[in-house]
Amino acid sequence: MKWKVCGMREVKNVAEIVSLQPDFMGFILWEGSKRYCPNPPEIPKDISKVGVFVDATLEAIESDIKAYKLDAVQLHGNESPAVCRALQGKAQVIKAFGVGADFDFEKLTDYLPYCDFFLFDTKGPMPGGNGTCFDWSLLNNYPFDLPFLISGGIGLAEVDKINELRQADLPVYAVDVNSKFEIAPAYKNAGELKEFKEKLAL
Repeated sequence: MKWKVCGMREVKNVAEIVSLQPDFMGFILWEGSKRYCPNPPEIPKDISKVGVFVDATLEAIESDIKAYKLDAVQLHGNESPAVCRALQGKAQVIKAFGVGADFDFEKLTDYLPYCDFFLFDTKGPMPGGNGTCFDWSLLNNYPFDLPFLISGGIGLAEVDKINELRQADLPVYAVDVNSKFEIAPAYKNAGELKEFKEKLAL
């Protein structure tokens, strides 16, 4: 299992977290977020640089891919399969979905040809960063082979639960962490993230 640290912004803190070697690092390019990062800093090329968008125009996403040298885009709004298709080949496409009790995985079928990964977050008042876990047992209903990331309120308390999920016959590609490791919005606790990485042998 790989891991992603999202909602980064401060250059010094980014350097701290880079030293832990996450597989992905996310920068939120949506102005409505308290973790908005208007100018993502450079990071080493062996860490995938992810830009997080919420219903941005295709032109804006393409511009940011070039300007910030994004390796992947995470689409956290109501982006259509056509948007995902248009972005293919320009960056990896991660399409995020908020999962609630009545979530229907079959509605993702039209996205399958155009996404590299899905991301499942907790359905809440914000597109992401709600700080709570969804019921991971719902993932047992996932019918596809496309790998996915899990997100939403994941902290040290979820280590055992993550290890259980790793044993399931599901294409869980990575775990995505954010608010549970924050000292302040967009500022991560490097010590706790190091502990998380060690406990999960990431």
